[in-house]
Amino acid sequence: MTQTLEPPPAAVQSGPAQTWLTDFEAALKARDIPRAAGLFATKSFWRDLVAFSWNITTVEDPTGVTDLLSATLERVDPSGFALEEPEATADGVTTAWFTFETAVGRGRGLLRLKVEGDRPKAWTFLTTLYELKGHEEPRGERRPKGAEHGVNRDRVTWAEKRQAEAETLGLTEQPYVLVIGGGQGGIALGARLRQLGVPSLVIDRYERPGDQWRGRYKSLCLHDPVWYDHLPYLKFPDNWPVFAPKDKIGDWLESYVKVMEVPYWSSTTATSASYSEEDGEWTVAVERGGEEITLHPKQLIMATGMSGKPNIPDLPGMDIFEGEQHHSSQHPGPDAYEGKRVVVIGSNNSAFDICGALFEHGADVTMVQRSSTHIVKSDTLMDIGLGDLYSERAVASGMTTEKADLVFASLPYRIMHEFQIPLYQQMAERDADFYARLEKAGFRHDWGDDGSGLFMKYLRRGSGYYIDVGSAELVADGSVKLAQGQVSHLTSSAVVLEDGTELPADLVVYATGYGSMNGWAADLISQEVADRVGKCWGLGSDTTKDPGPWEGEQRNMWKPTQQEALWFHGGNLHQSRHYSLYLALQLKARFEGIETPVYNLAPVHHLS
Repeated sequence: MTQTLEPPPAAVQSGPAQTWLTDFEAALKARDIPRAAGLFATKSFWRDLVAFSWNITTVEDPTGVTDLLSATLERVDPSGFALEEPEATADGVTTAWFTFETAVGRGRGLLRLKVEGDRPKAWTFLTTLYELKGHEEPRGERRPKGAEHGVNRDRVTWAEKRQAEAETLGLTEQPYVLVIGGGQGGIALGARLRQLGVPSLVIDRYERPGDQWRGRYKSLCLHDPVWYDHLPYLKFPDNWPVFAPKDKIGDWLESYVKVMEVPYWSSTTATSASYSEEDGEWTVAVERGGEEITLHPKQLIMATGMSGKPNIPDLPGMDIFEGEQHHSSQHPGPDAYEGKRVVVIGSNNSAFDICGALFEHGADVTMVQRSSTHIVKSDTLMDIGLGDLYSERAVASGMTTEKADLVFASLPYRIMHEFQIPLYQQMAERDADFYARLEKAGFRHDWGDDGSGLFMKYLRRGSGYYIDVGSAELVADGSVKLAQGQVSHLTSSAVVLEDGTELPADLVVYATGYGSMNGWAADLISQEVADRVGKCWGLGSDTTKDPGPWEGEQRNMWKPTQQEALWFHGGNLHQSRHYSLYLALQLKARFEGIETPVYNLAPVHHLS
């Protein structure tokens, strides 16, 4: 049998990327910042996830590189830049995966080079921290043995250790980290912190993990495909449905908490919190099963969901409306509304899902569209928008979830729309007949302010779109009636629009979205702290519902805020998985007493 040998290291290290990395490391070792910055193109981007900055931040152009290195180089002391796999060149861009070390950790990155003048220079540069030296996760060769061989009269079993922890954590032993919110975000972070050995506690008001999903309208399924939605450590099995139903997700989250041994208090509600700068800790009052408990964590995480605090309009007449009314987050499903007149205010994901399920169950449904909405068909999005990174096709080509996450993270937000626009142009061409029918029915459709479609709308504002899994056809063919305009008021039996149109209703569903996550901080801590932190989410793109100035990263997410020891963790399953690592590493470093000077702590431009 003939064995195929891998190319010798010299063959891997002969291209422009290895030359660049060698030159970059030499400049850093010599502390020659101008030389290092000179290796970046005139228009270039360095995105750092914790490795250099103890922050999630992007700097631009050689001037930004100079500023970042001037503030961090001596402390970080980076070294060992080496290709992780052979570099590749296509369309004038050389792409290379690399690894490196810092004084306290190990990192991984992705470099893209373009020729400027007569030499390749960095166009995009991603650096990420994936572990801390001396505090590596117990995985692979470091996994725990489990069994204790030999004879030990003081032997404590695994079950006894878990029981002892459950009886002390949060009671006689304080958690270093308290995570408020036990949905997918809090659970993913809890699993990361458990693996890193950080004493932490996740609390949630529901009776069981996963109830956040079980309690939603019964037709709810994930709109993102399974390959995009794995949790850390434990991926969905390969027979998992592409679009998981909500109750299946709920059961998975509950089992995940158990298997990953996430310390978790259910039926627990945080009622107040305050921070003592003198003591460097929080005082958090919680109610657990009718008992009042006071916790004193050093770090407080709001994992209450980017789509967690409902926006409920305050409309004249809501108090006299004789029918039923509720926010989409409280919608129980369609079963009780057969033959009823239902007005759904809103035209995004939840609105379409709810309208579709109500129509299937014989309700007379009207959707009120207040502003234009972007719609993309699910199959088209999966193929054109996600197929190269998150699909069975991607898996077959060797694209792991972890690598896909880094590819996505490596595209600077400043220019991400330039990559998205041509994809959505393809989608528009593929589904031109669908869009023509939808618009003929009177639906106001858009592709985002600059034609960049769904992902940019999500990152910029977290609203204004629908991934169509069928309900848009009901609007296009008139099965779900469409009304346009703002709501003026309610009468005892109808919704009245500003143009005087009356929509008789037995049920009004407010599919009106969600507010900024710092609203949770206002409720739990104080308005002063919420204002100190400022608005969560958005990039400062100066597009609709994402006011400038440009910030370059998601506001306040997964990184230090202007309130000491207060963090926000949220987003979709992909973001919960990916960014929970960097948040967990920041928390672990603080727990271990590692110095974490934050570079470029974001200022506050918007309060909510």
